[in-house]
Amino acid sequence: MEEKLEENLLVPEETYISCGVEIGTQQKTAHMEKFIAKVRSDGLYIIDIRQTDARIKAAAKLLARYEPDRVLIAAVRHYARKPILKMAEACGFISMPGRFLPGTLTNPISDNYREVDILLVNDPIGDKQAMNEAIKVGIPIVALCDTNNESRFIDLIIPANNKGRKALALIYWLLSREILKIRGEIKTYDEFKYAVEDFEAEF
Repeated sequence: MEEKLEENLLVPEETYISCGVEIGTQQKTAHMEKFIAKVRSDGLYIIDIRQTDARIKAAAKLLARYEPDRVLIAAVRHYARKPILKMAEACGFISMPGRFLPGTLTNPISDNYREVDILLVNDPIGDKQAMNEAIKVGIPIVALCDTNNESRFIDLIIPANNKGRKALALIYWLLSREILKIRGEIKTYDEFKYAVEDFEAEF
């Protein structure tokens, strides 16, 4: 039975673990409790990888429904900047790495104004400006949420380590690969021309 479940994962469980996708923080919110598998002896909460995998699939299905140039990905965190740029390149999305410029979603006369239909953020805490603007204009929000995140106003949570370099590379790589497969732009995973390392930020 275990082998059958394993086949359903986008990558083997060991791959998720070796990239630290399941490593949470020492804080947990009531919002994230249902995604936590256990707490380690050092106090770190561990995220349930199977729920992460299922949510990556669900997020890819959702994002694939939108016109690519109407999807915005935002990430202030340093280790998320390269992954979101690569995802934008692979999927045709708009990316905003680094500081989110105020008015991007709310001020039509601003030079950096973007009219989008859905927002993907790396961390609801760091990417609060992007989230607030999306809430104001009423577009759905997909977010990577660690154990310490609040999920109010988030339409689809991807429970995961949203801080680690390797974890972020793997998550955005999987999302991109899955989106292209759903769109029919690749027929098999082998046709996906990127390696996980292509999504990995430098130190």
